[in-house]
Amino acid sequence: MTSSRSPVSPSPFEELLPSTRRALLHRIAVAQSEGRAPSLVAAVARDGRMVWSGSRTSVDGHGPDADVQYRIGSITKIFTAVLVLRLRDEGLLDLGDPLEKHLPGTTAGGATIAQLLSHTAGLAAEAPAPWWERTPGELRPELSDVLGNEPNLHPAGRLHHYSNPGYALLGSLVEAVRGVSWEQALRSEILQPLGLDRTGTQPAHPHAGGWAVHPWADVLLPEPSEDLGLMAPAGQLWSTAADLCRFAVFLAEGDERVLSAESVAEMRTPAVAPEAGGWDDGYGFGMQLARSGGRELAGHAGSLPGFVAGLWISVADGVAAVALANATSGPMCGSLAADLVRIVGDAEPRFPEPWRPLPDVDEHLLALTGPWYWGTHAYGLRLTAERGVALAPLRGTGRASAFKAAADGTWVGLDGYYQGETLRVVRRPDGSVNHLDLGSFVFTREPYGPEASAVPGGVDPEGWRGI
Repeated sequence: MTSSRSPVSPSPFEELLPSTRRALLHRIAVAQSEGRAPSLVAAVARDGRMVWSGSRTSVDGHGPDADVQYRIGSITKIFTAVLVLRLRDEGLLDLGDPLEKHLPGTTAGGATIAQLLSHTAGLAAEAPAPWWERTPGELRPELSDVLGNEPNLHPAGRLHHYSNPGYALLGSLVEAVRGVSWEQALRSEILQPLGLDRTGTQPAHPHAGGWAVHPWADVLLPEPSEDLGLMAPAGQLWSTAADLCRFAVFLAEGDERVLSAESVAEMRTPAVAPEAGGWDDGYGFGMQLARSGGRELAGHAGSLPGFVAGLWISVADGVAAVALANATSGPMCGSLAADLVRIVGDAEPRFPEPWRPLPDVDEHLLALTGPWYWGTHAYGLRLTAERGVALAPLRGTGRASAFKAAADGTWVGLDGYYQGETLRVVRRPDGSVNHLDLGSFVFTREPYGPEASAVPGGVDPEGWRGI
């Protein structure tokens, strides 16, 4: 979602069209009305900044704006995951480490940090009674109170089973490794660098009150707003539509003050296989993943008594959307935010970057471009920016990958089948190119041609023939 446009001379395409703004407002109006929410606020970010916000309310003249706080529930988990990834990037832990290595003494210590981040640790979905979302955290002063006597419902690593206590453990992990409270780490490492001044663990005026709406009558009941204690890293935060738009931009682009683009991309990468029949949904590290209308989305839905929330990002479209409402079972803000992304993406598709030639050319690299053959499969190799290359089948589908240049003259796969694999040029004694080696696969200039002596098993000396 990065914008290369000058802040001095903004592009006319930065603002949404009036027809798009009306479609967005209509969508949230339907959501507030049909979802029977006392209030609802939504916002859209495009190419790095918020470009629209709107609201609907049951009280005339008191519509919230994008700076009014709502509880965001499980969107909090993304913030906790960012703190854990920061520890990993600093070398203070490895995602493959068992929890016990850094937070000893829990009954879930055999689960790895990656499993906790991706909800594959096999832990129970909720803390033991009483209902943790409506009771003060002081009722659960120890992690043993959060986990209960039998926290392990499934073998670790076998399946995705959403676990709120798992994120309580991750919050305590952050405290153990960092040596400060989860809230202190959150504020100094995420909120302050990103300028999220209206996000925090406690409400600050102006903020919405949480309400339950009777399922069979248009009447209200106030919901309690508790400090969740050890469960806070799973769902404590209050935030605004404007702050969450800024956070969404970070989750798409990265920010070296907080987490690199590579690490936030890792958070958006599926970490677990989808459940049977659920091929359009997945989970990364702290982020829900979905395919909707042909788009790949990353974000999270959230809820706590009195509030529902949704945040979704389409990196390909450069669009993010946030929806917040103050009703326990009000609008489905997760699907609403996805709809807002779709409305903008469909109505105003992103302009591709202009084609530009490479700034310079290396004749030795240029000589490697063109057709190569893996056996009889025809591939094409082309140059990309910063001395990278891309390899893709010339016909049909197959194992296409992009590669980045390494310091030793090889390339490392960035995606697809060859992600992480090494591509290298194998030369003859005279320095000329004999073949390409890609993870032991041999690519030659001709399909089993005269120079194919490097092909394992050799080539029949009589060569190609008819029947």
